[in-house]
Amino acid sequence: MEELLAQTGYTIKTFKRGNVVEGTVTEVAGRTVFVDVGGKMEAVVAEGEYETSKDYLRALKPGEKITGVVVSPESDSGQIILSLRRAVEDSRWKALEKAHEGGEILEVKVKETTRGGLLVEADGAYGFIPSSQLSREAGEKQTLKVKVIEINRGENRLVMSERAVSEAAEIEARKKALRVVKGGEVYDGVVTGLVPFGAFVEIKIKKEVLEGLVHISEISWEKVDEVGKTLKEGDQVKVMVIGLDEENGKLALSLKRLLGDPWQVMAAKYPTDSKHRGQVTKIAPYGVFVHLEKGIEGLIHASKMPAEATFVEGQEVEVFVESVDMDKRRLSLGVVLTKKPVGYK
Repeated sequence: MEELLAQTGYTIKTFKRGNVVEGTVTEVAGRTVFVDVGGKMEAVVAEGEYETSKDYLRALKPGEKITGVVVSPESDSGQIILSLRRAVEDSRWKALEKAHEGGEILEVKVKETTRGGLLVEADGAYGFIPSSQLSREAGEKQTLKVKVIEINRGENRLVMSERAVSEAAEIEARKKALRVVKGGEVYDGVVTGLVPFGAFVEIKIKKEVLEGLVHISEISWEKVDEVGKTLKEGDQVKVMVIGLDEENGKLALSLKRLLGDPWQVMAAKYPTDSKHRGQVTKIAPYGVFVHLEKGIEGLIHASKMPAEATFVEGQEVEVFVESVDMDKRRLSLGVVLTKKPVGYK
């Protein structure tokens, strides 16, 4: 046999467990796939992989080139046992990338509900649908139609959107409507809903009715802890457009941008060493916050407090300006002493 092989110039390959090999599919018979990898016998795909990869295995055709990993260099019948998991994984990611590029609709199974959304499975690949990409009706369903909106194989990241399918017509209509909106324009609106992170406001432009979000940080120049303390549903308001996202049909609005920014007059009104009266609004481990006027709050840092000083919320205090940082919108304060500190000479 060795002499015959030498005459033909053919060399039989030997394999070890873990070797990555390339081969040619010779036959697909039921649950068995035969592959020519250049060994003394044909290799077969591990039987345990059929259930998890049956769609991929059924689609294989004789003559097709594939890559596998050697699980066993020789079974009881002398055959090499291959795993095609790497090839199956490559095939899945390529299919998902193609779906992303083409905007294809996929069907996924809901596997788990998390605080941020849903963990789903699509033909053996796991992805995530954020809450912001779910319609109200999606919560009760076990299977969903989705589109891939973000994919990164290197980071094993697969993000999907159910709203891109269920609200496709609505999103397209919003996109068209947003084309008549201009950034910086001011519109009359009505508060239609309150959420912990802001308020939804409906505005009307010509014949189009659009809804945008006023983020909690855009309600007032003063800090807003609870939206409901400042706004309520049905309030008539004027808003400025500060953000347009035509791709996702989103509109960002602001209330405070229509009010004078109190920090614009800070330098003239609060020069260094000037004295003012204010009210303690919050006591923190690192210092005391003092309200001076609407939209203006300063901090007495803990390291600058007299040792004998005590503060309570609502207390009136006299302070002086230590420094003003216009870029960071920070006002550093010191306490005006009304009597000599202990030990002062």
